[in-house]
Amino acid sequence: MLALSRRKDEAIVINDDIEVTVIEIKGDQVKLGISAPKSVPVYRKEVYVQIQNSNKEAADSVDIKALNQLFGK
Repeated sequence: MLALSRRKDEAIVINDDIEVTVIEIKGDQVKLGISAPKSVPVYRKEVYVQIQNSNKEAADSVDIKALNQLFGK
């Protein structure tokens, strides 16, 4: 993990097209602004983890044998 120090209104750039800017600092909370292309999804980590878990549950619930029969395999 790369650890960087930034002050309010300072930014970092990731991969030429993503910019993360420190918007505000209040106590132990930091507000970040993220500029990224629309093709790049940006999630809070807890939301991302929920999406991944839901996708895994959905994939695990698929009956592969039934799908193969449906498609004649």
